[in-house]
Amino acid sequence: MSYLPEFDGKQFQSVTKADVDLSKFDDDESKAKREETEKEFESVVDRTKAYLGERVKDVRTTFKLSDTPAIVVTDGYDMGTQMAKLLEAAGQQAPEVKYIFEINPEHPLVKQIADEADEEVFGKWVELLYGQALLAERGSLEDPSSFLKVMNTLLATKV
Repeated sequence: MSYLPEFDGKQFQSVTKADVDLSKFDDDESKAKREETEKEFESVVDRTKAYLGERVKDVRTTFKLSDTPAIVVTDGYDMGTQMAKLLEAAGQQAPEVKYIFEINPEHPLVKQIADEADEEVFGKWVELLYGQALLAERGSLEDPSSFLKVMNTLLATKV
């Protein structure tokens, strides 16, 4: 939206950038609750970081999502997905975009996997959430067949 950088004196910000801070809209009680939730999910974030390893720049919790369990975002100064797609469409070499994986600790699916003790099953859930987030951001996956295999495996165990 470079052609419309602001509205009514307020600058637009991309929600796909990691540096968007919505905490200024919270009251003290909400801030305290979010800090407590972040501490509770610290082990989930650490397990997710360990599982994804070098595929992501970082893993953290986010409270900017309502219906979505996870999202991938870029750092404030990193190239966004849309710019990388434009460069590739123009025949230019686009740098690899390394995403920050943000999980929504208030989503029921994330709460469910937080309690998962089996590391193999936990990893499959992380793969599913990460794949969904990548699909939502990029519109495609590098290996859709492995994503579908993980999804089908998890669906078969829950049926």
